[in-house]
Amino acid sequence: MKKIFLAALTLILTLSSVSSPAQSKDRRKSFKSWDNYEITTEKVGVDGTKFLKVWGFGKTVDAATMAAKENAVHACIFRGVPGNATAMGTPPICSDPNALEANEDYFKNFFAPGGPYLAYVTMTTDGVPSGTDRIKVKGGYKVGIYVQVMYDNLKRKLEADGIARKLSSGF
Repeated sequence: MKKIFLAALTLILTLSSVSSPAQSKDRRKSFKSWDNYEITTEKVGVDGTKFLKVWGFGKTVDAATMAAKENAVHACIFRGVPGNATAMGTPPICSDPNALEANEDYFKNFFAPGGPYLAYVTMTTDGVPSGTDRIKVKGGYKVGIYVQVMYDNLKRKLEADGIARKLSSGF
């Protein structure tokens, strides 16, 4: 019985150490993983805006805060914003699931450090996040901030640039 257990353990360890072919190195560099963030709708914002709590990860608190801002805009464009008891959910601006890959150059520029996405984010958390909104994790920080995204302005910009389809363009 002990030999069978050791053989099974050895097999599992061997298989887990074998690397599987993943994305190409260039593809991994082009965009960070957009699947690894949390977002909640906090309350109804001013007309044309979304008031959200968003989490981001980074090596420093500042980097995590910037990542949270990117995540807020990304959610509005590609994932949609979840609803809650006081606010309805909002579908993504780009309904095409391949919009990110199809417009990769556009979004590389859009989400570049200090890029145009920042024009659509108003940070409403005063000062550096602290307490439960600033968590030390392996390799850095996980930070939660409250932001207001200028949703309607963002939507108009993406429609004008030909990235998102206008509602009036038909189905």
